[in-house]
Amino acid sequence: MISIFLDRVFRAIRIDDDLYKEVEKDKSATIQAGTVVVLSSLAAGVGALQFGNSNFYIAPVLSILGWYVWAFLVYFVAVKIIKDENTKTNHGELLRTIGFAQAPGFIRVFGLTPELAIVTFIGSGLWILACMVVGVSTALDYKSLWKSLGVIVIAWSIQVFFLFLILVLF
Repeated sequence: MISIFLDRVFRAIRIDDDLYKEVEKDKSATIQAGTVVVLSSLAAGVGALQFGNSNFYIAPVLSILGWYVWAFLVYFVAVKIIKDENTKTNHGELLRTIGFAQAPGFIRVFGLTPELAIVTFIGSGLWILACMVVGVSTALDYKSLWKSLGVIVIAWSIQVFFLFLILVLF
């Protein structure tokens, strides 16, 4: 069981298209995807310890919540805004593919100094984006990675807008 999980994590990091197809279909992989999200956020918490200990404790909770909301936003954008006749997906498929796309975030554990944090956080962010484009494209059955990127950018814009509103209101 652990060997299957580790194999999937390494394949996600390598942006193996077949991995995203595999976890899209495997309903039992949802817990594994959640584990990837938590471990990635813990790595970010360790990498951000120089900015305060609270990052280590808050990051996993916010990451799980963010993962769930993010998958819902991507689903909403894909089904309501950029609908494709080939798109057949559900929230669970997106949870699994987006969860495994967080695997490159493990490198954030090396952000122990401000200089390393900048490099590891930006690098892992771009790597995660690449994984998400492939994962979302797979889950949404898109032929174009550009369309997948468009869905991600629109969903991200919606998320930023609502986070901004929450910050302004509170």
